[in-house]
Amino acid sequence: MAVLSLATSAILLRLPTTTTSTSRITSPPISCHLSIPPSSRHSLGIARGSSRRIGRCAAVGTDRTVYQGVYGPWTVEDEDVREVILYRSGLVTAAISFVLGATSAYLPQDNPISGIIRNQLDIIYIVGAGGLGLSLVLIHIYVTPIKRFLQALWALGVVGSISAYFALAQPLNEGLVEYVVEHPVALWFVGPVFAALTGLVFKEGLCYGKLEAGILTFIIPGLLLGHLSGVMDDGTKLSLLGVWMALFVVFAARKFQQPIKDDIGDKSVFMFYALPEEEKKALLQELGQKPE
Repeated sequence: MAVLSLATSAILLRLPTTTTSTSRITSPPISCHLSIPPSSRHSLGIARGSSRRIGRCAAVGTDRTVYQGVYGPWTVEDEDVREVILYRSGLVTAAISFVLGATSAYLPQDNPISGIIRNQLDIIYIVGAGGLGLSLVLIHIYVTPIKRFLQALWALGVVGSISAYFALAQPLNEGLVEYVVEHPVALWFVGPVFAALTGLVFKEGLCYGKLEAGILTFIIPGLLLGHLSGVMDDGTKLSLLGVWMALFVVFAARKFQQPIKDDIGDKSVFMFYALPEEEKKALLQELGQKPE
């Protein structure tokens, strides 16, 4: 599946290395060694009238943590907090939705709760895919093409899901999820959504060393490929599905235990990439680096 190509990009997710340090500004500004060109300070979120030194980026008397990034200092703003909370909320939404949908596979056919869930599987899938899409919009990845690739996978899966529903499932008076379960070949249509999810957990596992994310990187494509190829029996698929759902819940819940800044990464990198080329060169020269 398309997600296997992500392995070749693994090392890129670590570049540039985020080696941030922090300092607390609680008294008169202090002098720091790194300076920012006047033309770039405004683009990097530094007041125009401030000193060129990092310590003077914060106003006197404030209590703000300044993180030292690769391309200069940065702070966590209210907008950053909102984005991170939405990113994590999208993951929680996806986890709850997929776990709820998977529950029906473990309940007896005549169980009333199972019947209710089965009748709403497509809606549950839509909500879960929507939560994942929100997280993919807000995810912070230094290498923009990788982020766009994950988003494109998700969009392809959404289009494929819609096409499979109207062209394949509806004529048989079946729901999309039900059709995919009964006709494994339909995974070619919806699979990109889960390929994008695999890419997301792969990134999380690589960046933060999360065991559950690392395991999910293999469980998700393993189960889907096993279903698509027909080499797995129902018992094995149910076991892997249970592991997937359990780890997904752990993964989504643990995101809220991380500091906000972790999901932001080195903000100075994103700010640098947003600068015009001339200002990039000026900043690199100021930092004593060779222009890219």
